[in-house]
Amino acid sequence: MISTGKEKKKKETSVFNLSQRYVQGTWRQKAMVTLIDYPAPMELFSKAGELRMPFSDVVKYGILGISITLLLLALGILAWQIYRFCTEKYTTYTQQDAGQNDLLYSDEGPTTTGNYSGAPSTKLEDVSTEAHRLSRCLSQPSFPSLASTEEAGDKEEQATIQKVEGSIRFSVYYDQMQSRLVVTVLQVEGLLEHSESRTLQPFVKILLMWAGSEAVEVEGFKDEEGEGLSPVLWTVLQEWRTRIVKGSCNPLFGDQFSCVLQEDKLHHINLRMEVRDFDKFSRNTVLGDVRVPLGQLNISYPLELQEDLKIPQKDLVGEVLLSLKFLPTSQRLEVGLLKVKTVLSEISPNAALYARISVQCNQCKLKYQKSSTVARCLVTVFNEVLLFSLPEVHLERCKILVSIYETRPTSKSAKQLIGQLSVGKEKSSEDEHWTLMMRSVRQPVAKWHGLLI
Repeated sequence: MISTGKEKKKKETSVFNLSQRYVQGTWRQKAMVTLIDYPAPMELFSKAGELRMPFSDVVKYGILGISITLLLLALGILAWQIYRFCTEKYTTYTQQDAGQNDLLYSDEGPTTTGNYSGAPSTKLEDVSTEAHRLSRCLSQPSFPSLASTEEAGDKEEQATIQKVEGSIRFSVYYDQMQSRLVVTVLQVEGLLEHSESRTLQPFVKILLMWAGSEAVEVEGFKDEEGEGLSPVLWTVLQEWRTRIVKGSCNPLFGDQFSCVLQEDKLHHINLRMEVRDFDKFSRNTVLGDVRVPLGQLNISYPLELQEDLKIPQKDLVGEVLLSLKFLPTSQRLEVGLLKVKTVLSEISPNAALYARISVQCNQCKLKYQKSSTVARCLVTVFNEVLLFSLPEVHLERCKILVSIYETRPTSKSAKQLIGQLSVGKEKSSEDEHWTLMMRSVRQPVAKWHGLLI
């Protein structure tokens, strides 16, 4: 019985194994049948490389022609830009005169400045050695023609003021007991209205100018009578302003101003009064000025005067050693502020100077930059370089305006304008310093300029 049971189990396991083998064999046959019944279409592989765009030949050749035309146009524009870049920049700046290079970097004294066309030579007493030392690394210490500078300033004033009419009435008195100078502005008469859209708003600006130095001698500088004179460095002792009278061509003021002044200084003081038209949206227009030398008047008692207004002129209040360098590749302009020479009426330990430099190119005014604040002395040394990026390649007009300000923590006003100077070029003319800079590209050129107010 036991043997028959074992035999039954062996038969069942063998039947089960045979059934599994049969199932596996049938699946393999089915898989082979599927491979045999569905063969891969070989025509698709042969036609895959013969795919074409659904366009006609005319459209294809048209697209190809347009692409070739655009490529040729781009190459033409690129070639034209390269030609323009080479002809307008490098041909202008690489042609330098050998004689001018020798003149710029020579070690001779200031007497050789006669080689310049129309630029007079000058001499310094206190800072001649320092200026000569700077000339070896920058340029020859040549100085500007103050006559031409003042003529340029006068032309600008005449351009804004075509006709000056009117007079000013004032009184001057010096109190010897209190050592006090008293100035009273009474009335301005006979002013002309220069604009029909707005009425005059005149006021008077009073400057007390003191002649502090005559050290600088400039050849070719002449006064109004044509006599050769050495320019005088002035300094502003006091500055006052009257109230504004609106809508009147004959304004009455009656404003009185006074200051403590030593009697020995009266012989070197000029009273400068400017009649201005107030405009809150732009700069005040100078309608005319009057200059009165107090040393030629007897002002021990109140003296009333009436003077006719004249064309405004500027006074020399100092000198600035300015360095210019032009970088044509990067279109940058380097303005170096080296030294500022002014006159000190009194020594103040808190007085300091700083410069505000602005550049205007082709009616585009760049953002101004300020120098650091340096303690004021007779010759204030800055030695700073400010960098300006020019917006355009063609510089038809470019003007560099340098304004020197004085700051005193103890004074009422935070800052006071000492003077200004401008260097640059116009469409038909340019300054000598600008010409020298363009002839010596990528090299700094230093030159003294008069500081005017």
